[in-house]
Amino acid sequence: MLLRAATPEDVLSVARVHVRSWQAAYRNLLPAEYLDRLRPEDRAKHYDFATSDPSKPSTTIAVEGGLVVGFATVAPARGPDARGGGELCALYVDPDWWGRRLGLALLQQGRSRLREIRFQDAVLWVMVGNTRAERFYSVHVPGFASFGLLTPRCRLYPLPVRRASALPPAS
Repeated sequence: MLLRAATPEDVLSVARVHVRSWQAAYRNLLPAEYLDRLRPEDRAKHYDFATSDPSKPSTTIAVEGGLVVGFATVAPARGPDARGGGELCALYVDPDWWGRRLGLALLQQGRSRLREIRFQDAVLWVMVGNTRAERFYSVHVPGFASFGLLTPRCRLYPLPVRRASALPPAS
């Protein structure tokens, strides 16, 4: 597996992973009609992989056999409680590749990128009910389970999310 920075040529491949992941992971959390309407071509319009500006999102992709099979995006944290920290904005692996440790490799790369752009702390958000993600972060993010539920953060549907620290304390 190769981990590398996403380029503009990767937009549609990343969007395919994003859409497939949402359709599988959120199947019982979001309305089926919404998930079934998701299209990679629409999702691709939200990405900008041409910038190296550290104030903009930075995406790392996992490539296996020439195919993009996962990605992680980090950026300065958004929202009123951002306090100058970073954020793991997205970590998605194509469902056909779940359980092969790609998520862990992408999480580690995302943490490295956050430190590289000088963030000492960072947050991540998980939709409550996404038990696969909750299990993953409970194992790989110290203290994840101790963070409580917050008010809804999803713009489309009012579902609660869990906020946690994405960076372990510096050793």
